[in-house]
Amino acid sequence: MDQNFYRNLIANSDGGYRKRLLRLLLRLISFVYCLAVEVRNLCYKMKIFKSAQTAVPVISVGNITTGGTGKTPLVIWLCNMIAKKNVRCVILTRGYKSQSGNISDEPAILAKACPAARVVVNSNRYRGSLRAVAEFGARVLVMDDGFQHRKLKRNLDIIAIDATCPFGYGKLLPAGLLREPVRSLKRADAVVITHYDQSSTDRTEDIVNRIRQIAPDMIIAKANHHHSNAVLHKGETLTIDELKEKDIFAFCGIGNPNAFLNRLEMFGLRVVGSKVFNDHHNYTDGDISNIYEQARILGADIILSTEKDWVKSTLYVNKDEEILFAYLDLELEFIEGADSIESLVEKVLY
Repeated sequence: MDQNFYRNLIANSDGGYRKRLLRLLLRLISFVYCLAVEVRNLCYKMKIFKSAQTAVPVISVGNITTGGTGKTPLVIWLCNMIAKKNVRCVILTRGYKSQSGNISDEPAILAKACPAARVVVNSNRYRGSLRAVAEFGARVLVMDDGFQHRKLKRNLDIIAIDATCPFGYGKLLPAGLLREPVRSLKRADAVVITHYDQSSTDRTEDIVNRIRQIAPDMIIAKANHHHSNAVLHKGETLTIDELKEKDIFAFCGIGNPNAFLNRLEMFGLRVVGSKVFNDHHNYTDGDISNIYEQARILGADIILSTEKDWVKSTLYVNKDEEILFAYLDLELEFIEGADSIESLVEKVLY
């Protein structure tokens, strides 16, 4: 199912008979999914299912909704913060949708952005943890997208919540975007509300109040996604002001494409056209050729994507093209609560 159609379907209650019927079907499937999640969580709570413990501390970064919450920038921030403390860190990731002959986005970005950390890709995080300790001498493990991966015991659970769509339209998959009930936040130690500047103050406070109702003592931090440059093929950069002089064709295949496109609008950039693919889309030569064709028709000077999309598509780009090809850089910028998160990490490390 096309991601845009799916998001519009679950976000709205209007539509014709077919859409209402489809939403009913999704709710029926969601009921079964919810039952499975509840039984699984209960089994862990009652120790029927047990979490394996590794030799070093584990910090998990996760979410309760699918895609686009800002886990990757948070993992990068954590790993670079840990590196400054001279503690050897290894990142555990499953390498979502990694296929033979294709580039998986998160591991590539994590390896590039966290030079002091090693990245271990294994869908079985416990096996990955054994390798991280034995082969790379890890003193702490940061588990990417680990909240639902309960087979590996963790010492700290940090959740990223997207301020623009915090609770997945209030329903579990596939009727909404929740991976498990919101009350599961009780298992977490801290929440980082991301895309803070793309939400109103009142809306953000509503999110905080909802979290406090579930976990009154939860540590809550707030962060923006900060962009300073567009990065070209050879590492050359264009500032945001320089981008304002360009006609831009934008594309992405991420969990929350609106966050990316809205960011371009907030910067006042001239976006003459855009193309949205499904989350974790594996690009082909045909995809990129089609993007260039649309960009040429619309008179674009530059094609702009996210870094996640760039790492999987740049191999198909003709470097002699007159149209520039770049990604918008990204780092997590805390508005408040960074010290509290760092204190939690230090308790785990020491």
